[in-house]
Amino acid sequence: MWIVIIAAIIITFVYWGAAPNKFDGGGGSRNANFGSINGERISQEDFFKAQREVYLRYFFNYGDWPGPEAKRVGFDVERETYFRLLLIQKEKQLGIHASTEAVAKVTVDILRSFNRGNPLPLDVFVKQVLNRQGLTADDFERFVRHDLGIQQLMAATGLSGRLVTPQEVRLLYEREHSELLVEAIFFSGSNYLAGVTVEPEAVAQFFTNQMAGYRLPDRVQVKYVAFAATNYQAEAKKQFAEITNLNERIEAKYRELGTNYFRDAKSPAEAKDKIRELMFTNQTLANAQKAANEFARGGLFDLEPMRAENLDIFAKEKGLAVQVSEPFARDYGPKDLAVRPDFTKRAFTLSADEPLGGPLVGDDAAYVIALYKKLPSEIPPLEKIRDQVTADYKYSQAVKAAMQAGEAFASALTNGLANGRKFSAMCSEARVKSLLSPPVSLSTRALPEIEEHVSLNEFKRAAFTTPPGQSSGFVPTRDGGFLVFVREQLPLELAKLTADLPAFMNSVRQARQNEAFNDWFRKEAEKALRDTPVFQRPQPQMTGAPKK
Repeated sequence: MWIVIIAAIIITFVYWGAAPNKFDGGGGSRNANFGSINGERISQEDFFKAQREVYLRYFFNYGDWPGPEAKRVGFDVERETYFRLLLIQKEKQLGIHASTEAVAKVTVDILRSFNRGNPLPLDVFVKQVLNRQGLTADDFERFVRHDLGIQQLMAATGLSGRLVTPQEVRLLYEREHSELLVEAIFFSGSNYLAGVTVEPEAVAQFFTNQMAGYRLPDRVQVKYVAFAATNYQAEAKKQFAEITNLNERIEAKYRELGTNYFRDAKSPAEAKDKIRELMFTNQTLANAQKAANEFARGGLFDLEPMRAENLDIFAKEKGLAVQVSEPFARDYGPKDLAVRPDFTKRAFTLSADEPLGGPLVGDDAAYVIALYKKLPSEIPPLEKIRDQVTADYKYSQAVKAAMQAGEAFASALTNGLANGRKFSAMCSEARVKSLLSPPVSLSTRALPEIEEHVSLNEFKRAAFTTPPGQSSGFVPTRDGGFLVFVREQLPLELAKLTADLPAFMNSVRQARQNEAFNDWFRKEAEKALRDTPVFQRPQPQMTGAPKK
């Protein structure tokens, strides 16, 4: 079960509301059976209110609205809605109610977090984000109020988890913060490319064995008419000249965004200049969108029968150029155009019955599009992608060579250390370079020098399973592998331990409290939700708690 965390979603304000799918909580039959929780019938109104809260919870944790990708990561909206209803019921039973002041404060914090640490008026958030998804300010207020109640519920039901002794906390601290001095040796495939010999037969065999990896996904190509924003700068300049209170608007936007929004600005004046530029760019895009809309609605979409070819015919009448995009898949847009996600999504909805779309606003133009070609998934012939396959073959062979060299040195090093030889001498003899890492502990969160070669978790796993004075075995990775030599374990600094212990104890208690709450909730859900439709079929695991 999840824990309510306010996530800092970094989304630039000019892209608000990019997600296209609106949430319609009022759908479905009025006679639908939503089951009961602890014998209390669930009304349609309560179900869809809770579902709206689940949508908001997903949005603030992941920065998008639930869609097909949500289920792929184990997030089931219906199941989470019943979890939410149970928690709301428990709040009522225990008399938990968040105050208006607390709701207001958390609302401000959420909006500031959403806007990269800068203030954001609630009405702007409602208009630009919530309303576009069919959600309201009431949904948001109810979401915040119930989240605060859930936090109080967690504190009450997880109280037993906070019972941890100082001795246990100290042992945990020592385990997580004890540091090692570690040297690492990396064997990278890129260092062995020069020694690879390429034979055509070997490349062909490699392609045959790896053929599935070269499969191209379903793709689409569109024809388009672009209305470049630069063509509407003169119009935008005239519009700006007619704004009598432009400086006041810029000043108001500067106060709204905060002094840290344009971090590269050296002064308030420079930040305001950037706001002016952004406002001007947005105006040129608005003008381009208006022109695209007049083109689309002013005759193109009225041509009968509706065909993709109508774009060519109408554009020619208007003296406009029609271009063709490169093929692109659902997961990425055309690389030759600075477009936004809605462009790709709309392109994949085009069909023979509905071949036209737009206007669609990109970063520097507005577009009206028509279906040109749908390309099914395929595996290109070897001759078409020989250069790519050859490069892949060479790299695969270089990685094998790196692994063989790493395994040979790891074996020699283990034997040499056992016979009293020095690590540094053996490295010099084998002409391999070691990298001395900064002191590392289990609590270390970043080691840039190491992470250039291998993931931090892999590195720590090798280091903390190797006794001081010894070397690890060779650890294979995707581009070769590595081994570590643990020089020594450093003594803990008593002053630092004493200073850190109170905060560490609090974090341990919080984690134990969360575990106790999750255990309590799991048992409650098994009893209370057995009479709901979603729990009358085989259940997957509950979604994991988002991390702080």
